[in-house]
Amino acid sequence: EGLAAFRTFLKSEFSEENVEFWLACEDFKKTKSSTKIASKAQKIYSDFIQADAPKEINIDFHTKNDISQNISEPTLSCFDAAQSSIYCLMAKDSFPRFLRSEVYKELVKKHQDKNQKRWLPFL
Repeated sequence: EGLAAFRTFLKSEFSEENVEFWLACEDFKKTKSSTKIASKAQKIYSDFIQADAPKEINIDFHTKNDISQNISEPTLSCFDAAQSSIYCLMAKDSFPRFLRSEVYKELVKKHQDKNQKRWLPFL
């Protein structure tokens, strides 16, 4: 539920591509088959990295350039620098704003109500 709330918040700020990219990288790192590594890497590249990608993330030129040069022979760590950069961006910028948002406050209230009822069965 927390992830869904964070995604909803990011969508309201037009930056949901950040968490989508981070999740895609997490999935990518679990890939075993070398043919799937190549196809998943290409999909991440075309969705998030290449110029005018539909969900283009905001990363520095050097990181983008490194990925572009190595995408023809991808490794499981080829997106690590970009993923780390996006994680830091979310941690320093988006997530603190999320913690102050109504979306988060509603999530906390919902869980407080559930927990209170769990401990006080007569309510």
